[in-house]
Amino acid sequence: MIWLGNKRGNLADWVTQRWVCATGRRIRLSDHPWLDGPVGGTRGIGRNFFEEFAAGKNYELVRSGVLGLIPDFRILEESNPSLSRVAAPVRLFYEQTSQFDLDVWSEWKGVFRPFGNALSLIFSKRLQQLNVPLSSLDSAKGMTTSVVQLRDPSTSGAICTAWVRELHATGNVVYAGGYSAAKVPGHPSPCVKVDFPLPNGSAIVLMKAEANSDNSLSLKSNGKRFGDPGFYFVVHDGKGAAWARYVASMKEEIRVYEAEEGIVRADHFLRLWGVQFLRLHYRMRRRAGS
Repeated sequence: MIWLGNKRGNLADWVTQRWVCATGRRIRLSDHPWLDGPVGGTRGIGRNFFEEFAAGKNYELVRSGVLGLIPDFRILEESNPSLSRVAAPVRLFYEQTSQFDLDVWSEWKGVFRPFGNALSLIFSKRLQQLNVPLSSLDSAKGMTTSVVQLRDPSTSGAICTAWVRELHATGNVVYAGGYSAAKVPGHPSPCVKVDFPLPNGSAIVLMKAEANSDNSLSLKSNGKRFGDPGFYFVVHDGKGAAWARYVASMKEEIRVYEAEEGIVRADHFLRLWGVQFLRLHYRMRRRAGS
């Protein structure tokens, strides 16, 4: 790998950032707060990113107590009252994520498997971010999860809830993401926002929430244009401006549902140009006595 210095970082990362700048749009983050979020350093992300980020911003880091990705699920119900029928165990998982253990299984589809290997080789393992298991054997020994909340000490308001997942078998960080609720111009209700810090920027997934007839929850990043729910790459210039690229070809859908007693499950599908390339299945088990 070719190193271009602390500002630019690795050549592969720098080229990706130039692509975002060339094909995206320049924005002021103050005008687009839904695209603002934690920015990664050029040396990588890893399990300690959010602790270091909180220290640099003078945020309060909360590790103890009951912590949820969406501390109050009702915030998603604004302009979408049908979400009130989502099954109680599903709501409980989002409000009390720190009380659950997580298992995951993955399945790459056909010709996309080499793509997964290349992504891991060029980016994921080096950055310790977005390390999707390449086979179910990678996740057979289980996964550790760490949930911490970042708060503004001046208001005690939550900035985001960080969820870091790491495979026992490989020691690789699967995801290091910051979760919150955010409004976007192209959808009337708050979306679930996930910030994945990357060198000099982030990947941001904004998913609209829907209640299904069986009381399960669906989260979908299936917008059509900039400003809609969907997948965004953002590169920061360090001066309050950024370049943002809406990746319309990338879609995600997660269906979260009540399963066995004390267990919530989720099916996670990722599609590129309408073709499913990866399926993930999660089992979230509430810890005894929690």
